[in-house]
Amino acid sequence: MSAIRSIILGCGGYLPERVMTNAELSQMVDTSDEWITQRTGIRQRHIAADGELTSDMGTRAARAALEAAHLTPADIDLIVMATATPDNTFPASAVTVQKALGMHHGAAFDVQAVCSGFLYALTTTDALIRSGQARRALVIGAETFSRILDWTDRSTCVLFGDGAGAVVLGGEPQPGWRTDRGVLSAHLRSDGRFKEKLFVDGGPSSTQTVGHLRMEGRDVFKHAVTMISDVIYDAFEATGFSAADIDWFVPHQANIRIIDATAKKLGLPIEKVIRTVDRHGNTSAASIPLALWEASLDGRIKRGDLLLLESMGGGFTWGAVLLRW
Repeated sequence: MSAIRSIILGCGGYLPERVMTNAELSQMVDTSDEWITQRTGIRQRHIAADGELTSDMGTRAARAALEAAHLTPADIDLIVMATATPDNTFPASAVTVQKALGMHHGAAFDVQAVCSGFLYALTTTDALIRSGQARRALVIGAETFSRILDWTDRSTCVLFGDGAGAVVLGGEPQPGWRTDRGVLSAHLRSDGRFKEKLFVDGGPSSTQTVGHLRMEGRDVFKHAVTMISDVIYDAFEATGFSAADIDWFVPHQANIRIIDATAKKLGLPIEKVIRTVDRHGNTSAASIPLALWEASLDGRIKRGDLLLLESMGGGFTWGAVLLRW
């Protein structure tokens, strides 16, 4: 029995020109390259230029994805953008990207699930494509987390960076087998009881300010590996796949210790893990598409490869997606 699958037709990314190293951070707060690297695996991160907006970066990534897919904005009928750092309270930054691309048709909207945002956007877009509401879509993750950091808080300001990644999804008929290309299974979770563990202390309704990111790092780490592993096992159970079938594990790039601990718990060799956290830091909703972009550009990810994507973010939100490239 045939099925419509959402297949990745192209992937693109964008990183701001400015690079902030750990050494530079050590001149701003009481920290060191050794301390940051040992605890997080991060050595540098990219910081958006003055006046460079989330939508600007999202547009750059979208154009790169369209070029990789050999498509134009006229071929796209939907834009779903994952971001926790939009240009404005409204309209959605996806609409600004739509305008920048010269699109005057279709629909565009934002999804907000913090670091899990890209998987939430991917899953939402997949459902719209499979239902016939869209045929080809841009799914973007873009963040300017540097704008919501407290640069005097060494426990958080060392972790995050700016950037954007995007994929073009297209609905195509597949045989309906395990060997199908495209999104094969998606699993999303959230639990609002953990809000105070990772949040921004501002917003239009509460403080009428943007606020700053606040995090209880040890508690986030404690929950992360268990929650991520559980949702991955759900994806395996739903599809009949196991860790042995995975060609590439593409996790959210939050912390090298979380990434490695999750891979170890699943029995996945490090050689199959895509890691960019050392050079990008945690770019929130942008981290997974940026990792996909890098690994597809350098030839690691090839057509037919089975990919496992996972993420966890404030809320808590978390999820896992299995897809074949």
